[in-house]
Amino acid sequence: MYEAARADPNDEGSVRRLAATAAAYGFDGLVVRNANEGRLSSAIGPAADAAGVDVVDGAAVTASDPHGASGAVGNVRTEHSIVIVRGGSPSMNRFAVENEKVDVLSKPMAGEGDFNHVLAKSAAENGVRVEFDLGPALRTTGGRRVRALQGLRKLRELVDYYDAPHVVSATPADRLELRAPRDVCALGEQLGLPASWIEEGLVEWGRLAARNRRIGSDSFIEPGVERGPYEEDG
Repeated sequence: MYEAARADPNDEGSVRRLAATAAAYGFDGLVVRNANEGRLSSAIGPAADAAGVDVVDGAAVTASDPHGASGAVGNVRTEHSIVIVRGGSPSMNRFAVENEKVDVLSKPMAGEGDFNHVLAKSAAENGVRVEFDLGPALRTTGGRRVRALQGLRKLRELVDYYDAPHVVSATPADRLELRAPRDVCALGEQLGLPASWIEEGLVEWGRLAARNRRIGSDSFIEPGVERGPYEEDG
């Protein structure tokens, strides 16, 4: 199982601390969801070696409109293993689920955002993972927490109905906000989300990283494309 955390872009050491805590809690890996910020990418390898867990370089794309997001996705797609686009508006949600270069749509219900049957179907067709962010349920109270819970339940109904892929995260911003996998699953059950379903969402981060690394490797051949006579496996 993997967690997807945001590191401090001004502190490369935050990647090491997050990876060490993730390892201590029993995670198999950690996605640094904002590795495209600052100089975090250079900290990925050393952090993985020190902690003994897989550390994945993710890229977070936040834009005010699809035009800006499109350029940003193009810039980070070839440099990072996982590309995450923040939703939160109808146009950004639609852009993300219709774009095969996007791996994960985060925060689809934030702000003025909404998620409907059309978007769920597009996510399923294009293999875009819909993120279930448990962070607000952990770190907010009152009306904000109630709205977050309502959004999660609605989102799950749509994702399950169309069999769209999903990932789960508690979206920690530092090592103190990390929770062990069993704690994340227990929280999900309190919210009405089965532990097996939560586990599937945590495992999916690792599957996604492995797939994208394989596709990005020099030895990968797209299905249906024949290898040339002088090409050999590297």
